[in-house]
Amino acid sequence: MENQTANKTSYPKALRIWLYIGLFMLVVQVVVGGVTRLTGSGLSITKWEIVTGTLPPTNDTDWNAEFDLYKETPQYREINEGMSLSDFKFIYFWEYIHRFWARIMGFVFLIPFIIFWIRGHIDKPLAKGLGSVVLLAILAASFGWIMVASGLIERPWVNAYKLALHLSIAFCVYAALFWTYLKAFHVRTQAIDRKYLRLMKIFMMLLAVQIFAGGVMSGMKAGVIYPTWPDMNGEFIPHIIFNSSEYTVENFNYYDRNLLLPALVHIIHRTIAYIVFFLGLYISFYLIKVSRNREVSSASWLLIMMLIIQVVLGIWTVISCQGSIPVLQGVLHQMGALFLLTSSLYLFYLLGKCDKSLES
Repeated sequence: MENQTANKTSYPKALRIWLYIGLFMLVVQVVVGGVTRLTGSGLSITKWEIVTGTLPPTNDTDWNAEFDLYKETPQYREINEGMSLSDFKFIYFWEYIHRFWARIMGFVFLIPFIIFWIRGHIDKPLAKGLGSVVLLAILAASFGWIMVASGLIERPWVNAYKLALHLSIAFCVYAALFWTYLKAFHVRTQAIDRKYLRLMKIFMMLLAVQIFAGGVMSGMKAGVIYPTWPDMNGEFIPHIIFNSSEYTVENFNYYDRNLLLPALVHIIHRTIAYIVFFLGLYISFYLIKVSRNREVSSASWLLIMMLIIQVVLGIWTVISCQGSIPVLQGVLHQMGALFLLTSSLYLFYLLGKCDKSLES
């Protein structure tokens, strides 16, 4: 087995740094998004103003106007009624930073892109990859507003399913940019046993489902309802799961009025976590054993480390959900998911040379 193949295209170092910065900014955006969600700040700004919303309120009149708009929301009436203006400024800050950072990322991407394009540093393959990043970013921003709007009418929180979609698309933006970076600046190994490449594909698909399920679980605050591990409030499988009469469209829609959906999503999230953990260990240890490529071995050890860290963070988060989801643990668990995705994509990329479907 040959170790490496050479890159066909040589890109300037400045372009590599630009992609690095983009990845870093996306990580920050995911972290800020997690803090925004866990502090209940996402509904503090009730309008989606792409241009005029760039600047925050600058005087008492503007602050009171924004506060009055927030007072019309279900979240204020049902949860935060009577909160002070200073408390409102706190939640407004996180949502504002979340939106402002997204705008900054747009400029950081667009201006260097134009410069690199004019200088001829962006060829067709790279343009294709970056184009997918742009489309996914637009989709993430659109779903962000759809998510926020879902919490401004009837419920005091955003819709859990829409939250999970927004989170999943945000992860896809990061994955698309990281994949584009890998294709531009990293080499791949020669063919590994195709059986393990197929297993790695299954692992990646399960991880994608797990990330979505984690978003739904967070949106439903399922951890607060079942804050124990390895059992769920004394049961390994809550008895409500087996009650067929609970499986109604109304219960799936109004998941905050029953225990079925929090229990069901909790079971799904935990079960997939176990499968992903042991499948990832199996693949990684096999690759460490048979691969003569140092990069594949290092990537396998990295995946093992991230699997262990993410499981520990998941358990820590669940058992800490006593009355509310802890911000620190929740954000760390979300970051862990992003870094687990990174290590998985890296190993998946290294193994992908022999599979043409991975070239797209």
